[in-house]
Formats: sequence, structure tokens, C-alpha cells
Amino acid sequence: KSDLGLNPASDGSVIRINIPPLTEERRQELIKVARGRVEKERIVIRNLRREAMDELKGLEKNKDISQDELKRVLDQLQKLTDSFIADAEQVGRDKEVELREV
Repeated sequence: KSDLGLNPASDGSVIRINIPPLTEERRQELIKVARGRVEKERIVIRNLRREAMDELKGLEKNKDISQDELKRVLDQLQKLTDSFIADAEQVGRDKEVELREV
């Protein structure tokens, strides 16, 4: 369920979707939805980082890579993670500004 307040109605071969007008209250609801989606994206990104870190640490444990190489790759992974999280947050801020416009 999307919590967007859309009410689809089937009219034979046509599906009509009534979109409610954007009142201030509705704008606030959509901003909450957008913030929630950004938070979910942050969680997904962090989980991917954790999985990659676990795999890299396993490689180091099996002596497939050195400790120095592990540290270098983990630093790069953290920078990449920070970049993706910043991108997701920027998209969220842009959407919030867009929703606040009348």
C-alpha cells in the first residue's frame, strides 16, 4: 500500500484514478512519505556496505588480501557509501522543496 490517497475506479475498460488536490495537509503527508523513502534507501545502502565489508573481511581472513589492502578498500567503500547516502538525501531535499511549492 502506497499511502498516497489515490482511489482507482474501474469503468469498464478504463481505470480512473482520482488524484486529490494538494492541500497543505496533503503536502505534509507527501513530505513524510518522501522522508520515509529516503530513510529506507539509507538503510539499503548501509546494508549493502555491511555485506561488502563482511565479504572483504572474509577475504582478508582467508589471506586472499592483505590488511593494508583491506583498509584501503574499506576506506573507498565508506566514501562510496557516503556519496550514495548524500545523493539520496539530496533527492529527498529536492522533492521536499518541490512539494512545498504552491
